[in-house]
Amino acid sequence: MQRNTVIINFSAPPKLAKNIERQAKNEGKTRSELLRNAFESYLFKRKLKEFQRVGSEVAQKLGLETYDDIEKYFG
Repeated sequence: MQRNTVIINFSAPPKLAKNIERQAKNEGKTRSELLRNAFESYLFKRKLKEFQRVGSEVAQKLGLETYDDIEKYFG
């Protein structure tokens, strides 16, 4: 049977490793689940920052400074 996951190993300082173990236990998750969730959150935040950057550039080009400006432009 084919596996649906890939094993990735990484090193961490002892204090971080303890924190990972403790947090996983507190949340009733495996370390893998906790780290997958953390990485997914990291990727989401990076995408959100990029979306905000692009949105800000577009707003600046359109001269939109306030939410009222946005409402008037798109409303």
